[in-house]
Amino acid sequence: MQRRYGCRAMMLETVAAVPGMVGGMLLHLRSLRRFEQSGGWIRALLEEAENERMHLMTFMEVAQPRWYERALVIAVQGVFFNAYFFGYLISPKFAHRVVGYLEEEAVHSYTEFLKDLDDGKIDNVPAPAIAIDYWRLPANATLKDVVTVVRADEAHHRDVNHFASDVYYQGMQLKATPAPIGYH
Repeated sequence: MQRRYGCRAMMLETVAAVPGMVGGMLLHLRSLRRFEQSGGWIRALLEEAENERMHLMTFMEVAQPRWYERALVIAVQGVFFNAYFFGYLISPKFAHRVVGYLEEEAVHSYTEFLKDLDDGKIDNVPAPAIAIDYWRLPANATLKDVVTVVRADEAHHRDVNHFASDVYYQGMQLKATPAPIGYH
């Protein structure tokens, strides 16, 4: 069961690590073309991408994926990157809304993960060192502590992306609204 959740989290994070990078990159290029500020959105989206990358790196430590699971990560990421890139070019509003819903699914998945940890269905093993360092957790932190902070990150990402979609929906560009505060 622990390995299954670790692999599920790894696949979720493989997809989740893409949108912030794509959105940040495309806003960066637009900012350069138009000689305008982004209101902090470039930084916010790139911070989201980095945060999701750290989720992936953490769950790679937890799941200890086999070679074919690592290959699947690469394939899923390659397909999703290209699909999301073109989707963002067509409709940033829709792209952010989709990410908001993906992040909602991640919150739900991590809530289930926590429930199984609480019920003893999954061993509450020591947290990986990468997680302790990144989230500045206590040295004796456990997997439950990691899943708790990751779930909080995902809830924040959900809210940021729904807000970004709402801003686009109102006919404003992301640069017109200050970006949300960082992730940790």
